Amino acid sequence: MAEIKPLRAWRYNSELTPKIEELTSPLFDVVSSRQREKLYQNPYNSIHLSVPRGENAADDAALLLQKWKDDGIIEQDPIYGIYVYYQYFTLPGSHKEYCRKGFICNIKAYDWDEEVILRHENTIPKAVNDRIELLDKTQLNVSPTHGLYTDKDFELEKYMDESMKHPLFETEDYQGVRDVLSVIHDAEIIKKFLEVIDDKKIILADGHHRYEGSLMYRKKMMQQEGRKGDEGYNYHLMFLTNTEADDLRILPTHRVIKNIGDFDEKELMAKFSEDFIIKPVEDAYNINEIILGKQWAFGLLFKDNAYKVRLKPEKISTLKWNFSDEVKRLDLTVMHYFIIEKILGVPGKDQRSSENIEFDRSFSDCLAKVIRDEAQMAIITNEITMQEVKKVCYSGYLMPQKSTYFYPKVICGFLFSSIKNDEFQSPPYSCF
Repeated sequence: MAEIKPLRAWRYNSELTPKIEELTSPLFDVVSSRQREKLYQNPYNSIHLSVPRGENAADDAALLLQKWKDDGIIEQDPIYGIYVYYQYFTLPGSHKEYCRKGFICNIKAYDWDEEVILRHENTIPKAVNDRIELLDKTQLNVSPTHGLYTDKDFELEKYMDESMKHPLFETEDYQGVRDVLSVIHDAEIIKKFLEVIDDKKIILADGHHRYEGSLMYRKKMMQQEGRKGDEGYNYHLMFLTNTEADDLRILPTHRVIKNIGDFDEKELMAKFSEDFIIKPVEDAYNINEIILGKQWAFGLLFKDNAYKVRLKPEKISTLKWNFSDEVKRLDLTVMHYFIIEKILGVPGKDQRSSENIEFDRSFSDCLAKVIRDEAQMAIITNEITMQEVKKVCYSGYLMPQKSTYFYPKVICGFLFSSIKNDEFQSPPYSCF
């Protein structure tokens, strides 16, 4: 199924890499405006390629990229490799250190209907168009998207662990995560990676807009004559991790509600009582623990009150949206239908772009916004499980927006991957 290839990555030269932390940046869709301005001050930071600024941003990024190549700021590795990428992290309230293990490679850009790479959420057209233009002008995959494969035998981890004994880069990123990169050049080991992934489907965990941009650009280029199918634009840069690993974490994303007309807490709670079992919570800070692991359970935060609500089991059959049973039974589907549409009055079709809904991963931020009257209420959710993600993706349906937040995010700047034919295929790597 999934065809992957090693790559000759472009990386910062050895004089710059001792301070690699000054060159890396967050992904384009998570970097804040304040972070951007600080990062832009370094003329060599990767943000100039991933989130270029100005009216002709993509053109300027292409010119800068060529200058970096000409001046030796970045250099292409002479040998093809699989790049091993580990992220060491802790979670709030815990001292346990996790290590998410994976590797970066080129993967064929499969159309969605081929069902080799499976998505779990929709994309926003404007964001996709921006990615297409940047890819077209620079001919460069600036950062990897994040894909998931399933290998219960953990065949590749021993090779990755061995490679990590000789790291290329190590830094602490903006998330407080320790990021480490190494590379495997051994052709026989690389073949093992290609063989293990060859019969796998890939779930796209993060980077839907960048992947969709690659697909759209590939379709555009395939209309030209003389194309063979092995050109660089047929492939996409991806970070692959094993769904069977215990260190694959999906964090919850809470909903902050604001600017609902005629908002009245007592009236809302009366509506909740029709579909939900309600339990007042004395200390709002305990809500996460109170709802933890309970299906269809949510925390409601108001300025002066907090509640645990849980859908009455018999009510699930009244959910009218045309989804598969797997999607209907998700906590987030229950929340978006019963709470946001039915009780708060925001239709499902309008929720994605609604000004009434904000998404926030921080419980404390949600509580603070409600207390400071910056929001009318907050809906606290449980994290979704990897098994739920798999069920939905394999069913062919999509999840509600902002259903998953795979943590930590990968960073930009460790390596770049060119899709220019003379850089993508030269020298030939016939052994693969």
